[in-house]
Amino acid sequence: MDLNLQNIIAYHPAREQDEVFALKNVSFQVKAGEHIAIIGPSGSGKTTLLQIIAAAMKPASGVVSLGKINPWSISGGALRQLRQRLFYAPQIPPLPPRQRVVTSLSASRLGEMGFGKSILNLIYPQYSQDAFNTLSLFDLSEKLWSRVDRLSGGERQRVGLAKILMSRANLWLVDEPLSALDPKRSRQAIQMLIAEANKRGVTLIVTLHQVDVATKEFPRVIGLHAGKLEFDLPSADITKHILQNLYAQSEHEITQLEAHVFSAE
Repeated sequence: MDLNLQNIIAYHPAREQDEVFALKNVSFQVKAGEHIAIIGPSGSGKTTLLQIIAAAMKPASGVVSLGKINPWSISGGALRQLRQRLFYAPQIPPLPPRQRVVTSLSASRLGEMGFGKSILNLIYPQYSQDAFNTLSLFDLSEKLWSRVDRLSGGERQRVGLAKILMSRANLWLVDEPLSALDPKRSRQAIQMLIAEANKRGVTLIVTLHQVDVATKEFPRVIGLHAGKLEFDLPSADITKHILQNLYAQSEHEITQLEAHVFSAE
């Protein structure tokens, strides 16, 4: 799925009166099948941007186009159909704690089940073999019938990534998918996500705090700061100076950059 954002202005959903914008005049285009990482300091608007693209949040102004469709100019039924073509994965996966992993994964296809089959899925998961195969990609096949509340934080995050692969969406929007994973698991998870997106021709947009992962694994990187688009560049063109400017106001995050990115130079 291709997308086009023009002059997007957005507030935080729980904003106080006169609060500054979460996004201000953000514009860029993405071709179908592209893979993009979005980076920036904490509070720069990365999550809000994903919610705008996911048609989960309406911008205060500007135009959103998903597959040539403005989600806010169509009927409610058409909007639900459009949302079935994309998958938004928040930083904390929405996994009901008492639910089994297989049931949570099967729920990724609720949009195609219909009411009766979706109720049956709560009792007898409809896609258990697909769920097993997908979990195997993240070394979690033995957790298929486990309850979510018996998983570690890292296991839950990998199950959240498996939910993306279980879906049949053609736009994946993934918010901070590596926050609970160690470096080895992080690299494995992001490479699996990219490989599957390539195989299916899926458009992939991921927000990351791991700048080294963004610049090494993604061909295109967008930098946000204070709600503004600071750069939109091929990863090969992103220099130490560009990154230092992006994180200039965040002492903690620039220290992390120096430890994990600049030290490799």
